[in-house]
Amino acid sequence: MESVVLVLTALEDVTADRVIEALNERGTAVVRVDPGDVGPGLVFGFRLGPSGGSTWGGRLRTAAGREVDVGAVTAVYWRRPTPYAARFQQLPRQSREFAVAEARHGLGGVLHSLRGALYVNHPSAVARADFKPAQLRRFAALGLRVPATLVTNDVEEARKFAAEHGRVVYKSFRGLPEGEDGCAGAIWAQRIEPGALDDSVVVTAHLFQAEIPKSGDVRVTVVGRRVFAQRISTPDGALDWRRGDWGLLVHAVVAVPESVRAALHSYLASFGLVFGCFDFALTGDGTAAEDWWAIECNPNGQWGWLPDAPAIADAFAEILSREEVEDHDDAE
Repeated sequence: MESVVLVLTALEDVTADRVIEALNERGTAVVRVDPGDVGPGLVFGFRLGPSGGSTWGGRLRTAAGREVDVGAVTAVYWRRPTPYAARFQQLPRQSREFAVAEARHGLGGVLHSLRGALYVNHPSAVARADFKPAQLRRFAALGLRVPATLVTNDVEEARKFAAEHGRVVYKSFRGLPEGEDGCAGAIWAQRIEPGALDDSVVVTAHLFQAEIPKSGDVRVTVVGRRVFAQRISTPDGALDWRRGDWGLLVHAVVAVPESVRAALHSYLASFGLVFGCFDFALTGDGTAAEDWWAIECNPNGQWGWLPDAPAIADAFAEILSREEVEDHDDAE
């Protein structure tokens, strides 16, 4: 039985397209499926039991006629499938919630438990690693520098923190969910004036950090043992480089200090991750480990927009093809 790489993602996903192209160039069999197509667009039948042993077997079939035997799947690139809720949004609330739960626990349950398959990354590992407080604690435990941080809904605690550190920034834990118009949004990192803190802080949790007098930012993409690092600069020295015109960003390859690189591999291993996108703030010239301040890690982050995206896609293909991988540092 020919081994197959299963790519689970939505129809329009340029980042996944890059990985699939790299897999095709290696001659690796790959099938792309969106679990959110469950219904006529995605039909499946899985068996396990006395006659099937202890491993799920059976097939997935897409509307385009692509089929995959789940017993042949050796690696899964779990990218960004369409939420099941989108498939059932036309149903009444109770029926919709029931159908979503059944799809997630049935189809999703099998796709979560393909025996012997390498997941990049397994959704359960992503869920464990998706909380910023856990990320920051792990960074600190691994010896990486992190900004002084406060998580609170107490305005007096927030004012005290601002008084202690002077320049303080607020960051949201998550992006804005979709509004009634179907559009999502983002809240960028922003400086907070102590006088602006009021009783509205009590409504929900807030993340405040001492502002780092940074000389630049770095996005580090780690895939297996390969490390890719790009220093990112903005024309106006913006606090948050994500809020401006990405076409004006200046990228430069930067070397990652060995101790930082080792900490990143340890970080991923501790969460059971194979891949992650790390954000750092730099002070000084960035040559010393002390110049690197860990901000966050997105365990399913975007990288297709980076200048070294072709090399990153090749690293994904290398991992998913289950090829022997040696240590690399593509930031040097």
